[in-house]
Amino acid sequence: MDAIILAAGYATRLYPLTENTPKPLLNVAGKPIIGHIIKKLEAINEIDKIYIVTNDKFEQHFKKWLGNFDTQKPIEIINDGTKSNEDRLGALGDVHHIINQKNLDNDIIVVAGDNLFELSLSDVSIFFRKRKSNVIVLHDVKDLELAKHYGIVEVENNIVVNFEEKPLAPKSTLASTGIYLFPRRTLSLIKKYIAQGNNPDKTGNFIEWLHKREKVYSYTTDKKWYDIGNMEQLEKANKYYREK
Repeated sequence: MDAIILAAGYATRLYPLTENTPKPLLNVAGKPIIGHIIKKLEAINEIDKIYIVTNDKFEQHFKKWLGNFDTQKPIEIINDGTKSNEDRLGALGDVHHIINQKNLDNDIIVVAGDNLFELSLSDVSIFFRKRKSNVIVLHDVKDLELAKHYGIVEVENNIVVNFEEKPLAPKSTLASTGIYLFPRRTLSLIKKYIAQGNNPDKTGNFIEWLHKREKVYSYTTDKKWYDIGNMEQLEKANKYYREK
């Protein structure tokens, strides 16, 4: 299995904090967000390599950070070539970029680089291997108003039947955590999705397309989860991890 951490965004909603620092390198409880994520990924024995996809603006920031980071798994920084929020490839566009550039031919786990979570990725990996199919990790936000800010998933018998990005009228409160596991066979479907001209911006758009063609299982966690999309979430995460 290979891991892909999505870190090519420009985090304009967190300006000026992220104007010259990529969001995954913001500190939470004294450690960059991406450091927390990698420690979670390292618990998956099957992972051969971790790819961090970033952009031209922040490539050197990540390389400098990596030079001082102790890791148990090989890590490679990949520059997707974009220079601004306007020309970004999008989340799935970046996954596709790495699959092609590195000729990936393994199962993959994709994690958004602005995520902090308490769940065990090792447990998720076991769930994935037993089902041998696509898996999306969900968190129940338990609030329909809050659900309007996330990618919202409907499930039946742990199988995805609908995905909607930031719905005006959410049909559930199950939110995507930005963690996805895809078996090797799905890599060709990612290429097909992009080749057809579908929206590459959100991985959730691909899930909505994919679940009509292949089973996508849901793994729901009630563990703490923070999507660092604004200052309030960053401060909450900082408080929680400091106290922990």
